[in-house]
Amino acid sequence: MPTKTYAGVEVPVDDEGYLTDSSRWNREVGQAIAEELGLELTDEHWKLIDFARSDYAERGQTPGLRRMAANTGVGMKDIYRLFPKGPGKLIAKVAGVPKPKSCI
Repeated sequence: MPTKTYAGVEVPVDDEGYLTDSSRWNREVGQAIAEELGLELTDEHWKLIDFARSDYAERGQTPGLRRMAANTGVGMKDIYRLFPKGPGKLIAKVAGVPKPKSCI
C-alpha cells in the first residue's frame, strides 16, 4: 500500500491519495494535505472538515454535501466556494476520511 508523508507523519493512502487509516490524521496532516491541494483553510473550512470527521466516526461513512450543509450551517454555495474543485472529494481528502460514495 502506498504511503505519503504530511507534516512529518507517514500515512497510508489509496491509489487516489485518500488516507486509508483515519486514525493517523491530525490537524497538521489536514493542513498539509490542504496546502498540497492549493487550499488556504479558514474557520469555515475547518467547520466542514471537523463535521466530516466526527460524522464519519459516528456513522462509519463519509457525509454527503447536503448533510454537511444541514449540520454545519454552511450553505451549498459557500461549500462550493470554499472547495471549488469537487467539494465532497476535497473535504474528505483533507479530513482524512474515505471518498464519499456519491463521488465518482
